[in-house]
Amino acid sequence: MGKSAAKKAKRMSKRVMFDALIDLFQRNSDRALTYSRIWKELHLTTHPQKMLCADIIGDLLIEGSLVETSNGHFRLVFQQRELVGTIQRSGNGRILFAPEADEESVYIAERNSMHALHGDRVRVSLFARRRGRGMPEGEVVEILERANDTFVGLLKVEKNYAFLLTESRTLDSDIFIPRDRLKGGKSGDKAVVKIVDWPEDARNPIGHVVDILGKAGNNDAEMHAILAEFGLPYKYPIAVEQAANHISDVIPADEIARRLDMRDVLTCTIDPHDAKDFDDALSIRSIGKNLWEVGVHIADVTHYVGENGIIDKEAQHRATSVYLVDRTIPMLPERLCNNICSLRPNEDKLTYSVIFHIDDKARVKYHQIAHTVINSNRRYTYEEVQAIIERQQRGSNEALPGDEYTNDLMILNDLAQQMRAQRFAGGAINFDRVEVRFDIDEKGHPVSVHLKESKEAHQLIEEFMLLANRTVAETIGKVPSKKAKVFPYRIHDVPDPEKLDNLARLALPFGHKVRTTGDKVDIAKSFNRLLADVKGKREQHLIETVSLRAMQKARYSTDNIGHYGLAFDYYTHFTSPIRRYPDMMVHRLVARYLLQSKATCRHDKEALEEACVHCSDTEQMAQMAERNSIKEMQARWMSSRIGEEFDGVISGVTEFGIYVEVDENKCEGMIPLRDLDDDYYEFDERNYCLRGRRFHHCYNLGDTVQIQVARADLYRKQLDYKLIRPESPRNETFPPLPPMPEKKGKKKDKKIKKGKRR
Repeated sequence: MGKSAAKKAKRMSKRVMFDALIDLFQRNSDRALTYSRIWKELHLTTHPQKMLCADIIGDLLIEGSLVETSNGHFRLVFQQRELVGTIQRSGNGRILFAPEADEESVYIAERNSMHALHGDRVRVSLFARRRGRGMPEGEVVEILERANDTFVGLLKVEKNYAFLLTESRTLDSDIFIPRDRLKGGKSGDKAVVKIVDWPEDARNPIGHVVDILGKAGNNDAEMHAILAEFGLPYKYPIAVEQAANHISDVIPADEIARRLDMRDVLTCTIDPHDAKDFDDALSIRSIGKNLWEVGVHIADVTHYVGENGIIDKEAQHRATSVYLVDRTIPMLPERLCNNICSLRPNEDKLTYSVIFHIDDKARVKYHQIAHTVINSNRRYTYEEVQAIIERQQRGSNEALPGDEYTNDLMILNDLAQQMRAQRFAGGAINFDRVEVRFDIDEKGHPVSVHLKESKEAHQLIEEFMLLANRTVAETIGKVPSKKAKVFPYRIHDVPDPEKLDNLARLALPFGHKVRTTGDKVDIAKSFNRLLADVKGKREQHLIETVSLRAMQKARYSTDNIGHYGLAFDYYTHFTSPIRRYPDMMVHRLVARYLLQSKATCRHDKEALEEACVHCSDTEQMAQMAERNSIKEMQARWMSSRIGEEFDGVISGVTEFGIYVEVDENKCEGMIPLRDLDDDYYEFDERNYCLRGRRFHHCYNLGDTVQIQVARADLYRKQLDYKLIRPESPRNETFPPLPPMPEKKGKKKDKKIKKGKRR
């Protein structure tokens, strides 16, 4: 035994020795240990240390954690309690196990993990609980299901071997790749690598290259890497495209004869200027005094895509189109989404429609769901329609393209605005969202950035799509005194009560009140008043951010609980089958339920729910990929602005520093804690701030600041900013927040040391 080990053993406290004993018995769970073996393993040479060890062993025997198998031989008692759940790896290497049962999380040491990866479904055996440890511990005894064994990163190729430097925050080990498994990859290539083995005693997993995406920095390679990172497809199977190419674009006369013919009704599409997949159109005509027939016409994708065929299976796997900053990865082959199914102007198209009779107060008097054929008179962009609306509102006589349908557009807009007002009066939540849009050159580099806001032209389309979706859901699900048929709903649960209480606490010092109990419509109206009241005020970003965090995520399910955010009791997705698979499921079921007898309308609820879960999960992955592509472009945009100064708002507060979002382009970057060197800052997670211990200055979520662009890391898609302290009231601190009672067993706020990094 070395001198350092002996010295360490001499000063070992009872708590440290207790932990060391438990570790020793866990490592030797298959054998009994004697006193002499224990003393040797723990380097206990002095009589007081040996007696302390014997006392602890006696305590463990009394509490039943140890058993004496024979005279002087002890072993750990395993209660054989096992749980099934999911592994959660964080970027700092910490491993937690989340049980499927309603139990607390379990800490897993790396040596006890069987190299289980993030998201893996595993079986865990719990250890005897240690004294004073808040979290139980255990070891993985079986990996039941791998969540992901494929990773994206940068190849580093040496003479006899190679590594993939991973970009995943949940795998802190690079992947070793034998030279003969490189698939032609070279240093500096972005690659997709599959883990094939991870020996128990190895620091790094072993993998082989699945695909080479291209050189790092190349725009296509970077975008494909983002898709691959989230398990999303970045190329289309040739067999699926070939199957689509064999679909005829000629509509037979007998098919038109079976449908409601609406080709003579004024119809138009309104979409983004760069859209190619027009999956919805609106028609309008007068059918009496102050009464309008409005048709919401949706591309009839399922007429062309047979259920369980090769195209359908690929669409179900993809579940959604993915919209990256510079491209669309379609759910359907291009021949279908951009040609045959797309409601292009002056072409006969097959549609599935919801046709309404609406009076001038936007009240629906009648509706009909029908297979139709249409011929769109004109394709509008949102910008064109918005210009027409604003010109009419100003009373201008300026001539604009599309003027021949101005009156019809204004009627549709008036109805939409009334429906919107009625929806908010009924308790819908009004979150105004600003989206970042980049103009990209032919090489994929950003040349300009602008912010897209929802205007009346967008709301016009939105309200009629919401009306159609709700009407379809009500038609199938709202059946008094009958059992509703199995159906995929779009659901949104009520806000998290704890987060809602926290929002009310944060809003109070600014003079705002929000209801947290009572009728959900009253709570929603209170929410809307709060969001309206904070507009333009310094607390706006804080309140809006915490409000969003209080909201649950919308998802698909066969168990209808309504849609809280929209204030609808019944809601589904019917209006975008070109880009969402749930809409295709809805089209098929609606047609089946409305046209066939009840006896032939049985559907497997379990299988449909499984499809809903898959679509919800894939939707989340697609949204994360979209956000990552925006971060990629923001990093490129700001990389040419190193040293420039901007106004911004603190958009995030963490134990590692503060995030700032630039006002003019929404590019978010971090000011590392190590750069806040004027004080010793503590992270107050409950109040969303960093607080200086000595001078008590606070950096609050929502504070306005000035920053200078310091660094742009294109590989990690990260921006670092430097804080510029203004000599103005902009640095005024927020009013003090009322205290939040500590929860039982909850840890105190973390103390943050300078220099700690993300």
